[in-house]
Amino acid sequence: MTSYEGQQTIKQLEKRKGGYYYLKIEASIVEQFPHKRKTRLICEIDQIVSYRCGLNHLGDGNFFIILASKYLKTLDKKLGDVIDYIIKVDPDQLGVDIPEVLQVLLDQDEEAKSKFSTLTDGKKRSLIYAILKIKDIDKQVKTILHFLFEKTGKRS
Repeated sequence: MTSYEGQQTIKQLEKRKGGYYYLKIEASIVEQFPHKRKTRLICEIDQIVSYRCGLNHLGDGNFFIILASKYLKTLDKKLGDVIDYIIKVDPDQLGVDIPEVLQVLLDQDEEAKSKFSTLTDGKKRSLIYAILKIKDIDKQVKTILHFLFEKTGKRS
C-alpha cells in the first residue's frame, strides 16, 4: 500500500501527552506500509494543506499524525471538526529536503559524508532542523561539523 484515504474528526491528546491535535491511524493501515511504523508520509487534508510527517505511537497499538495548529488555522478547522485526508508514502524516506549548505559540505568532505551516512534518519532530520533555524552560513557549517564530530565522535 502506498496511500490511504479517510475521513475523521480532529482529536487532541491529553495535555500531559503534549496536547497535540492529531489524526488517528489504525495499526492495520500502518502494517501495510513498506517500512511499517518507520514510514515517512505526506499528509493532505481537505485538498488544501499538504505536509511531510511521521507516525507516532498512540499508546493503544495504533498511531497518530500530528496536525499543527497552523494547518488547522489555514483550514479554518478546530477540535471535533471533520476532515478528509490522504496519507501517501513519502518517496524520500528521510522525509525532509537536505539544505544546500549541508549538501555542499557533504559533497566536499568525504569524512563528513561518511559520518552523516552512519546517522539514523531521525538524527539526520534533527541536524537538518537545527541548521534551518540558523541564518548565517558560517554558523550553519560550524553546527554541522559540531553535530557530526563533537556530538557523535571526533574526526579520524
